[in-house]
Amino acid sequence: MQTVWKGAISFGLVHVPVKMFASTEDKDVHFRLIHKACGTPISYVRSCPHCDTKVEWEDIARGYEYEKGRFVLFDEEELEAIKPESARTIKILDFVSLEEIDPIYFQKTYYLSPDQAGEGAYALLLEAMRQTGRIGIARVAIRSKSSLAAIRAYGDCICMETMFYPDEIRSLEAVPNLPKETKVDARELDLAKMLIEQLTAPFDAAKYTDDYRTAVMDAIQRKIAGQGADVVAAPAAERTNVIDLMAALQASLEAARNAKEAGSPANAADAKADGRPADGAAAANDAGKTASRGHRGARVKEPAR
Repeated sequence: MQTVWKGAISFGLVHVPVKMFASTEDKDVHFRLIHKACGTPISYVRSCPHCDTKVEWEDIARGYEYEKGRFVLFDEEELEAIKPESARTIKILDFVSLEEIDPIYFQKTYYLSPDQAGEGAYALLLEAMRQTGRIGIARVAIRSKSSLAAIRAYGDCICMETMFYPDEIRSLEAVPNLPKETKVDARELDLAKMLIEQLTAPFDAAKYTDDYRTAVMDAIQRKIAGQGADVVAAPAAERTNVIDLMAALQASLEAARNAKEAGSPANAADAKADGRPADGAAAANDAGKTASRGHRGARVKEPAR
């Protein structure tokens, strides 16, 4: 697993050094946008519509739109300076019962493992939460976002579940057409309760699968196996002068060898009498010019992306 964050769990005067890992992985089937005419994936560039030009990262700032079309700008140093103190600490504020928290508050789950010499403190916190049946409510900052988090035991691991703040949960009053008063027929209610009882079973996560993802992958494999019109290959990238430079250098080396082998006194004398370079030297000279041209081209031309 790849470490996504390093810091420490803090409760009281105890610090537990930990590493954080994502507990889930994306299994969605991702499609890229392809140009139908040639089969090339569509690329996106950072551009300014006003200046009609591509924008490099060093020319980009972060802006908050406080009014329509008006922004207040921040650079990375300013945002770094106002990061909360909890940027590298999972600070436990309270211990509560898990049953007290509605699942609507939970966002994403991470695994925490002991780091450096923190195994003892890690095991202590894990066992204490197991025996008390309590979970920690903490504050943490990940990727410049501060959030609440639930720290709890999960098997032999401490896991952290990021949580929404209360003001991030939308009010039920904003949901249209909710019944104000519950009025149901008693016989229908009894039948509904009986149906629920018949469908009640122990939770087994393994029996639930993503049927849509399976169907999409099957369709992909059928298209690949058929090699029809829907299976395309992107055009090869344009060759650059870097390859030409290598060929020119190899030609120069070969010409230099030929010049050395052909550089006999008789050959050199004849060439001097005619006012021309020896054959091998001329070839080396031409190859060197080619290499020089290729080198200049390689410096100014970027590879196709």
